[in-house]
Amino acid sequence: MGEERDAAQIAKPPRLADADLTRRLDKPAYREALSRHRLTLARIQQTYLFNGDKAVIVFEGWDAAGKGGTIRRLSAALDPRSFKVWPIGPPGNYYLDRHYLLRFMERLPPRGAISAFDRSWYGRVLVERVEALTPERRWRQAYKEIRDFEQSLLDDGARLVKLFFHISPARQLARFEERLRNPLKRWKLTYEDFRNREKWDEYNAAIDEMFARTSTPEAPWHVIPANDKRHARIAALDIVTRTLGAGLDLSPPLPDGQLLTEADRVLDVEPDLIAGLRGRTE
Repeated sequence: MGEERDAAQIAKPPRLADADLTRRLDKPAYREALSRHRLTLARIQQTYLFNGDKAVIVFEGWDAAGKGGTIRRLSAALDPRSFKVWPIGPPGNYYLDRHYLLRFMERLPPRGAISAFDRSWYGRVLVERVEALTPERRWRQAYKEIRDFEQSLLDDGARLVKLFFHISPARQLARFEERLRNPLKRWKLTYEDFRNREKWDEYNAAIDEMFARTSTPEAPWHVIPANDKRHARIAALDIVTRTLGAGLDLSPPLPDGQLLTEADRVLDVEPDLIAGLRGRTE
């Protein structure tokens, strides 16, 4: 009954079947949007550094769905000193003996920073469920544990974005072939990629239940149609910039009076520049 009440409180969770995998974006539109989002991301990061905001971005999705390509475009726009990508694989022995959320808690961003998780704590209700690595009682308990964990992030002032990259089985197979043919991409292809395809229906059911149990008004899931890589990247970056920048003044921060006084003394710049900046800070 408790789980049924919890699920009923979650409004309109997404479903994989509702994603429009035919969506496309041409190159000119892609390039324009990518340039615009990179500028916005740089402004968001500057704002976070000055006001102390922080954010967590979760990337989940099918193998070869384009998470890595999107993360690379995101990383290219941000200073790595306050942006960190955490690639998540199977837990090592140290973490196997501890609560599954610990290794994620240790990687949360400090004030002023942004952390991206390439796969995440949702492995508890996806791979650990489908592969029977965790008893059913425990992975079912994880839905509430995850909701509580994410609420604690929000209560602590973090912004949270959860993205799931969705592709068709046929498109996934085509990308596997592309990786096999391309020497620079072969490292991405593993035996597990092919084995996981045999459990597509089981993963599909687990993903939809994950959405139903953990997509909340405060921390919603966003399904990214990813058959077209350009569309997927821009759709994801649009959600990231809108969520991370919501309600913020993204104007470049102004230097303080002490800095301006020293700049006026040391630098050979026109007096009007110093005066103009000083007038805007007062």
